[in-house]
Amino acid sequence: MNLKQTIQNLTNEIFPEMLEIRQHMHRHPELSFQEDETAAYICSLLEQENIAFRKGIAGTGIVAVINGTGKGRIIALRADMDALPILEENTTPYRSLNDGVMHACGHDVHTACLIGAARILDQLKDQFPGKVKLIFQPGEEKAPGGARLMMQENLFGQDEPDMVIAQHVFPVMYTGRVGFRSGKYMASSDEIYITVRGKGGHAAMPHQTTDSVLIASHILVALQQIVSRHAEASTPTVLSFGKMIANGAVNIIPPEVRMEGTFRTMDEKWRKEAHSRMINIAQSIADSMGASCEFKIVEGYPVLYNDPDITAKSRQFAGTYLGEESVDELDIRMTAEDFAFFAQKYPSVLYRLGVRNPKQVEPLELHTPNFDIDEEALKTGVGTMAWLALSHLKDT
Repeated sequence: MNLKQTIQNLTNEIFPEMLEIRQHMHRHPELSFQEDETAAYICSLLEQENIAFRKGIAGTGIVAVINGTGKGRIIALRADMDALPILEENTTPYRSLNDGVMHACGHDVHTACLIGAARILDQLKDQFPGKVKLIFQPGEEKAPGGARLMMQENLFGQDEPDMVIAQHVFPVMYTGRVGFRSGKYMASSDEIYITVRGKGGHAAMPHQTTDSVLIASHILVALQQIVSRHAEASTPTVLSFGKMIANGAVNIIPPEVRMEGTFRTMDEKWRKEAHSRMINIAQSIADSMGASCEFKIVEGYPVLYNDPDITAKSRQFAGTYLGEESVDELDIRMTAEDFAFFAQKYPSVLYRLGVRNPKQVEPLELHTPNFDIDEEALKTGVGTMAWLALSHLKDT
């Protein structure tokens, strides 16, 4: 029996247990950097398989290792394990038991797939050189990002990886498929916090106020010039504001307005320039209208760059495992991923895993109360990750 068939058979054999792991995690979601029970559960699964691990990295992070035969490459596989502050609306038997917290981004799937891949690789460890590092990462959904914090705590020690691989569910892609994109794939992500302070007063006497609402509105509109008039047309850029609080009333102009938004782009140099331009625009408008403006930028995740060579080989390996017709070319996305911190330091690739039931007319989108997956996708996720790791370890 060849290696591909062996992995497929092992995947089918452990599928019921992987299904149970995914559903357990879905029932018990935990928010970013609060994944204490999740981490304990993962550690118990690793202990059952006698897979060595180190815990407590960046709080709840875990790094495990599977040693092959002798010297060789070091391949790191990463899964995130935090959930989102969303009240689940699904009525499945495995719906969230933690009201207001939900695995709405598939991190339960990522973790279950990595556990499954680890079991397969551990059974086949006499068939590959080098070693596989398994990263169970906290806090992907919240800045500064668990990837960054784990790297700051030297999660790999002296055994730094030759490459890092991750997969992420993709609700628009059907089960049985995976997708890759070489080079820039996902955007940087920064948080914008603006506070405009003026002079409040009676709305019937605006001449006696410094109207913070009007000034904030001017700033909000003017900042859109960053995208329409300053960003190069060939550089994807997004500036969106989702929160504006002017806590006055129909006849009260408040002394202060707060706005919150996000800035995203695909170019790190332009990202820095845009930060300066936004601050200058906002503060100049406020100053010219007699108010003050506090402008805070919390730098989030960098642009996610998939190493061209690693991506090309991974795409080829995936085609061998799943069939060329089941491997898609992805478009860029303006969403962000803290896996980008790994990709800044090590040759890396993040690919997408199809989780959409073929009978499903509309995809169940990420970060929504109704998100769920076709659980048959776990077979593709487990097998593909194990196959990619083995293929890269054997590649010379």
